[in-house]
Amino acid sequence: MFTVGQIAENCFLFREDGSDRALIVDPGDEAERILAAVNELGVTIDGILLTHTHFDHIGAVAPIAKATGAPVWCPKIETPVLADINSYVPWPGFGPYESYEADHKVSGGEKLELAGMEIDVIFTPGHSPGHVTFSIPDEAAVFSGDVLFQGSVGRTDLPGGNWQTLLESIRSLVDTLPGETTVYPGHMGVTTLGAERASNPFLAELAR
Repeated sequence: MFTVGQIAENCFLFREDGSDRALIVDPGDEAERILAAVNELGVTIDGILLTHTHFDHIGAVAPIAKATGAPVWCPKIETPVLADINSYVPWPGFGPYESYEADHKVSGGEKLELAGMEIDVIFTPGHSPGHVTFSIPDEAAVFSGDVLFQGSVGRTDLPGGNWQTLLESIRSLVDTLPGETTVYPGHMGVTTLGAERASNPFLAELAR
């Protein structure tokens, strides 16, 4: 896990134990730092997976994709954002970022086989309109982007955000995946679905 950029976004570089093939989730910034880790591990990047296209999650996609040759999987309805990042940065003082055309589009429901792993794509809108969560059932792990955090949840006041939609997305995760599933979120610390269901104050509405 690399916490990168001014908004402290979590980018993940992961592989099966001992494998020489790896994946990257949400490279938001600091491309050189992430690429240095790729080189140090000596791995081939089989893909770059994007949970959504807010600038703090995609700012380093273009340089990393070009340096590694890895294809990019992006939520289908958010591909225009990746292709024109700077037009969608909501606040001054960030960027400029290099835009990128997604190689593959996902909408949820897909099963990807990458780097020797089977990955389920789950549609989890609410924080952004096309947001997806990447689940690796064999590892009991999810990359939740900005849907669910340790003790918190994603904001819904940005364009396309909706609180009730976000709650239903979180419900779909906690109701269908084991409680011991590790959550690798887009910000803050790593947690589990069970821990969040038990103690996250924002999830109290789900119990009603």
